[in-house]
Amino acid sequence: MGIVKAAHIIFMVTWFAGLFYLPRLFVYHAMSSDKTSDDRFKIMERKLFYGIMMPGALLTIITGFWLVIGGWGFESFWIQAKLSLVGVLVIYHIWCGVLLKKFKNNQNQRSHIWFRWFNEFPVLILVVIVFLVVLKP
Repeated sequence: MGIVKAAHIIFMVTWFAGLFYLPRLFVYHAMSSDKTSDDRFKIMERKLFYGIMMPGALLTIITGFWLVIGGWGFESFWIQAKLSLVGVLVIYHIWCGVLLKKFKNNQNQRSHIWFRWFNEFPVLILVVIVFLVVLKP
């Protein structure tokens, strides 16, 4: 079970790296005004979302459920709260995908300031999840 837990942590770090960086790219993309920058951001965002975030998210969820089924169980409060927050992160991840498509299709309507605030959300979720896992209230 230790290998699965280590894999879960590695994949979670990978996923969060994308969850932190993609909205930051959106900040800079929303500020860009030339075609070269626009094209570059579209490539970077696509590769980050599909090459890092999607595998990280899927493997985090798979190994997490493996851990729950293999020993932690669904009964305790901390795991229920953690899984609820993972659900929120999945929704955030999907929202990032929607925003990615809007940038791809030149339909973004949001400012770089909005994306700066949007970028902070996964930090809050990460803090709560870490406390839940470590303290197991």
